[in-house]
Amino acid sequence: MNPVAIAVCLMLLLSLLRINVVVSLTLSALVGGLIGGLSLQQTLTAFSGGLGGGAEIALSYAMLGAFAVAISRSGITDLLAHKVISQLGKEASPGRVLWVKSMMLTAILLAAIASQNLIPVHIAFIPILIPPLLHVMAQMKLDRRMVACIITFGLTATYMLLPVGFGGIFLNTILAKNLIDNGLQISASQLPLAMAIPVGGMLLGLLVAVFISYRKPREYDLQKILDAEPETVDLNPRHLWVAVVAIAVALGLQLKTDSIILGALAGFVIFTCGGVIKFKESQDAFTQGVKMMSLIGFIMIAAAGFASVMKATHGVEALVQSVSVMMVNHKAIAALALLVVGLLITMGIGSSFSTIPIIATIYVPLCIQLGFSPMATMALVGTAGALGDAGSPASDSTLGPTSGLNIDGQHDHIWDSVVPTFIHFNIPLILFGWIAAMTL
Repeated sequence: MNPVAIAVCLMLLLSLLRINVVVSLTLSALVGGLIGGLSLQQTLTAFSGGLGGGAEIALSYAMLGAFAVAISRSGITDLLAHKVISQLGKEASPGRVLWVKSMMLTAILLAAIASQNLIPVHIAFIPILIPPLLHVMAQMKLDRRMVACIITFGLTATYMLLPVGFGGIFLNTILAKNLIDNGLQISASQLPLAMAIPVGGMLLGLLVAVFISYRKPREYDLQKILDAEPETVDLNPRHLWVAVVAIAVALGLQLKTDSIILGALAGFVIFTCGGVIKFKESQDAFTQGVKMMSLIGFIMIAAAGFASVMKATHGVEALVQSVSVMMVNHKAIAALALLVVGLLITMGIGSSFSTIPIIATIYVPLCIQLGFSPMATMALVGTAGALGDAGSPASDSTLGPTSGLNIDGQHDHIWDSVVPTFIHFNIPLILFGWIAAMTL
């Protein structure tokens, strides 16, 4: 009857039944709070108190949506799409289609990787880069679930392995610090090697998604795509230059201030002052962008409230301690159980960065007691913390791909982003994380 386990399972069940994710998170938080011993008023207070934690990222999404609409109206994204279409040709051979498809998917993967390490803009690139390519994807009958898996892999596997950008924060600032603070004698330089086996599992899952699960053609309604992302027939060179300036300023401000809000706002103002968006149309453009990203914003707000209730019940600590007591003399079973607990915690909280400090305090002493080596402990704690980031309805690793792939309403967040990434990444992560814990 652990409140965290029950609340997370209920949230996932309701989401799979196509209940709105915001409703699922809210109902599950109430049930978890009551089961965890909180009164209804205490549960509501904890939930309301946590909502503010998701406000900043919700506003960031809203501003990013408005910025994406402005970029779309400039025509620069249509120019990108036309370049891809021109590579296909009017009567493209199957070999030509395969070549263009491969190049486009590789470019999307590299953009996702760069967003974590080289140019750490996180998911800000997705609603800008992906929508103009949907028409091309539909022409090639490309399954968007494959694209969701590619983006999520680039967002998550990268920070788990490469200690640069967000990877530096996850591996060095959070994971290494919490391992050392809890008595593990390690060097931060060892972490990429310890995480290599779990990330190898994710790579295997990506290959299965691309070459097996979603290889078959999938039909999409072209008219719905054109209604959501109209193609500009006449490209205005001045508008293109304004777009270049706006994107450069937005990117520079975001990197300098670490604020998506400020960067997107500056970019939107430049588009308006540059004449891409007329002043009298700016309200409509902004509203369109906010509407495009509003659901994701509300999910992030509700997820923050859900996490607050879970922390108030102290169910996370109880869940980890109960597992540690039951498995103290069974090393192999304990490793598997700790990975599953990490999956439940992260899927509920929605952030691997927030999970590590919670589980490290109990995982590290237990791993030492069970006789795991320092490398095995690093792999076990790191994998348990990262599990669920891909595959959680409330994680930006799944919400980000949905924000770009669902602008025309043909990509369901749960069944087309969450379920595919859960199957292809979380299951291999558990298996390969367990192998790493038992062999390192």
